[in-house]
Amino acid sequence: MNKPEAIERLENLKERASQLASSLRGSQDFKKWRRDTEVAIERIFGEGTRHSEDFTDIRYSLTIFTSGTPDSAFDDAYRRGVRTAISVLESLIDEVKDYWEDEPESHVKELSAIDKVELLIRRFHKVARQLRSRYASRDTIEIEDEYDVQDLFHSLLRIYFDDVRAEEYTPSYAGAASRVDFLLKEEKIIIEIKKTRQGLSAKEVGEQLIIDSQRYQAHPDCSTLVCFVYDPEGRVANPRGIENDLTKELNGVPITVFITPEH
Repeated sequence: MNKPEAIERLENLKERASQLASSLRGSQDFKKWRRDTEVAIERIFGEGTRHSEDFTDIRYSLTIFTSGTPDSAFDDAYRRGVRTAISVLESLIDEVKDYWEDEPESHVKELSAIDKVELLIRRFHKVARQLRSRYASRDTIEIEDEYDVQDLFHSLLRIYFDDVRAEEYTPSYAGAASRVDFLLKEEKIIIEIKKTRQGLSAKEVGEQLIIDSQRYQAHPDCSTLVCFVYDPEGRVANPRGIENDLTKELNGVPITVFITPEH
């Protein structure tokens, strides 16, 4: 990760932490932010470094308490922990700004394949909105259903990836074959796309993703599964909670869930 990308990622995590300072302790947003920050620090500075230890050593609750300890004391400990985390992130940002060398453009490190997929997912909604504004009100693609999302995302994948295979069949699972939306053959990444709609609850989205993840692991080219849920109307009440629950490693296959845009 190059210097500007590292600063942007850390600044974003710091901003999220500032918002968490006024939220309830133990919220799903806090858990998601904490995990995201741990992963980001490892990617930026490496595993097992002091940077990771400085963050993971932060405590957000009391270490000593009794049955008579008031809830306000736990709330204060949580807020102190968040403020400490913000200070650590500020220090990491300063370190990158002060001590990382600016790389010549020709030597900028290439994004990993999974980072490229994440970048396209994070910016998908902005692209979809931009397409609505065409010169002289010319016809454009309207994102009305899951197929529209797939068509546009397929085009975006071509920016970074040469071998994009759509509707790839998986081997039989539980007596039936199924199709994945996209397979990045060389990178061994399978991408499943869903769009929320009226009548499709968050619970059903989660159940579908669990079933899909079990099916797709049977595919010989599945070393990573990415699930992209496009939720432009904000129908999913707790998107960060679902991301947190479903982003895991299952039978040796890392599964990452993204629900965008953030509302």
